[in-house]
Amino acid sequence: MPQPTMFHKLQKPTGAFIGASWVSLVIGISAYMGGLWNSNLAITEKGYYFTILMYGLFSAISLQKIVRDRLEGIAVTNIYYGLSWMSLLLSSFLLTVGLWNGEMIASEKGFYAMAFVLSLFASIAVQKNIRDLALYPEEEKKVIEIEEIE
Repeated sequence: MPQPTMFHKLQKPTGAFIGASWVSLVIGISAYMGGLWNSNLAITEKGYYFTILMYGLFSAISLQKIVRDRLEGIAVTNIYYGLSWMSLLLSSFLLTVGLWNGEMIASEKGFYAMAFVLSLFASIAVQKNIRDLALYPEEEKKVIEIEEIE
């Protein structure tokens, strides 16, 4: 694993941040999916909104990984970087178009939009935590735990 640059100080994420990230992700996805499950939308509309959520989550995680790779000096092509940005913007645009044209009350549209944004943000935070924790080998974790006990 490449060493962080002088502009990037490596810091292990705290348990509270890791927990908050996972809880936010679960709440965001659960709220969005629960809203779809309980809605009166046609099955094709439910499939559309589900696909948009999955596409958005994938593109947000992919973009976060690319940004982190570049920060750590790992080569990433500009094409993939651009496609990831385009995918994130496209998923947001498609959700906006779907909600704008959907026959729902305004509060329901806002609910889906907020659950979508929460899920995207939380997925980025979870992926960042996973990436940060991967920089700490298991042997190092055991040594730290033993030193804390003594």
